[in-house]
This record gives sequence, structure tokens and C-alpha cells, in this order.
Amino acid sequence: MRSLFISDLHLEQQRPDITRAFLQLLEGPADSAEHLYILGDFFEVWLGDDATDGLSQQVIAALAARAERGGKTFVMHGNRDFLLGRRFCREARCQLLPDPCVIRLNGEPTLLMHGDSLCIDDLDYMRMRRLLRNPLSRLILRNLPRRTRENIGRKLRAESSQRTRLKSSEITDANPGKVVEMMRKFKVKRLIHGHTHRPARHPLVIDGQPAERWVLGDWDKQAWALWADADGLQQQATPLLATPDPGYPEALT
Repeated sequence: MRSLFISDLHLEQQRPDITRAFLQLLEGPADSAEHLYILGDFFEVWLGDDATDGLSQQVIAALAARAERGGKTFVMHGNRDFLLGRRFCREARCQLLPDPCVIRLNGEPTLLMHGDSLCIDDLDYMRMRRLLRNPLSRLILRNLPRRTRENIGRKLRAESSQRTRLKSSEITDANPGKVVEMMRKFKVKRLIHGHTHRPARHPLVIDGQPAERWVLGDWDKQAWALWADADGLQQQATPLLATPDPGYPEALT
């Protein structure tokens, strides 16, 4: 079975190149993957399933078309789109995954996460995360007027961007001890996550056993994708070009 993992596309109207690259992925290479996993921050902001626009409707239609062709798509909440809900999944014909969750990837138990909960050294962010992910907070946010949600979203994004610029890279990265703790908790030797925008494979040794952590890349200058099949895992980057044809991906070395 072939699987494809992506995250941190941050789809928005201001970046049509990213949307185009994603739609081309769905219509071409992704058709060879039985399972597509989108591990959070699929959209730059998601104000609720009742607040869709032309871009989100186009994406929903493309995911539904993938389902018609027999492909399965799984979506996980990120810190930007944690209000994605049942209506989106029903219309896009995809399944919402809990964060964290374990799947069997070619026989190997594999832990999937968005990754923000691993960044425990960023204390300000972790406090905000606990507040926003609280079920009561999400219920309140979903029921606010759309204009109010838009204003809150703009304010949170601006504050997040400013805070991130002032923090060291170590604070905003995954905490190594937390990574090991989570992998031990779920009894896995492989972890795949996004969020940090630092694509890499990190070899690990946990309790004397070899393990690995794969970090997915964000879609900004390149479209990152992690492919998994019987031969193993390989992360690839495709340049985001102004032309409709993104070309062929080059393997990450």
C-alpha cells in the first residue's frame, strides 16, 4: 500500500500557487496513493464549516473527486484550522483523525501528530493552545458571528507572527524529551509530524532500539510530500512555480 503525507499548506486566497500545486498533486501523483494524510494547517485559517469561500469549495470538490476515484483522505487539525468539523469532512468525503493517533504503515505502528503539542518549551503558545483547543472554547467560537470570528482570526495570526519572530528556533521546535515521551507512550518506533516547518528525518535510539522522526515540510517556496510504500519512506520537494506545471519532484537528500 502506498501512502502520502503532507502538512502545513496554509491554503489561502493570497497564495493561488499553493492551491494550484495541491490540486495538481490530487489530480496526478496522489492518485497512486491509496491513503492521503493531511496532518494539520491545511488552511491558513478556518473560521468554521459555515464560513467557506471559493477556495475552500474548490478544495472540497477536489477531495470529493479523489474519493470518487477510490482514494481515501485523512485530515488532522492544526493550530490554524482546529475548527474544521463534520460538515467539511462530509462534503470533502474525508475522515478527521485525532491528534495524536497511531496507524499501521506497511505493517509498522506509526504515530501521527500535527506537532505543535511537542513544542512544550514555547510556554506562551502552549497556554494559548490549551485555551483554544478546549471544547467549550471551540463551541463558543463556532457560534460567534462570522465577522467576529474573522476579526479574532486576524488578531491571533498577527500576534502569533510577531511572537514567533522574537523567539529562538529552539523554543519553537519540538522538544526532544517530549518526542521520546510520546513515542514511548504509544509504543512506536516511528513518528511523523508537521508544524515546525523544518523538514527532515531524525534517527533516534529509544530504549536501545532504533527509531525515527519524520518532520514534514511547509508549502511556501516548495511543496513537500512524504511518500511511504513497501520500499520505505522518502520525502520530496517540488518547487512552487508560477507556471501550471510544477515539474517533477526531487528527492530530499
